[in-house]
Amino acid sequence: QVQPVESGGGLVQPGGSLRLSCAASGIIFSAYVMAWYRQAPGKQRELVARITSAGYTSVADPLMGRFTISRDNDKNTAYLQMNSLKPEDTAVYYCTAERSGSAYWGQGTQVTASS
Repeated sequence: QVQPVESGGGLVQPGGSLRLSCAASGIIFSAYVMAWYRQAPGKQRELVARITSAGYTSVADPLMGRFTISRDNDKNTAYLQMNSLKPEDTAVYYCTAERSGSAYWGQGTQVTASS
């Protein structure tokens, strides 16, 4: 069964940085769109960033300049670099592998930005 596995979450002070990783096995990783979503307590899940199989990236407008998505097809891994973290970035971050209308979701990793 395919399930992306997220790692790298944790507690960080406001202004700090974290890099999340998403490892996905059992698929032809390079053929999949990889994306990061997040869900804060009491809020709807929202798209954070996406990277296509060709490497084209998009980041949610409010997060541009602070968040960067990338991928390493040799390692079957996608990354989310998060800088200048704010308390409002606190959420569970989920990774997805998407292709042809189907998506595999990871279990999520908690990110907390707090002093």
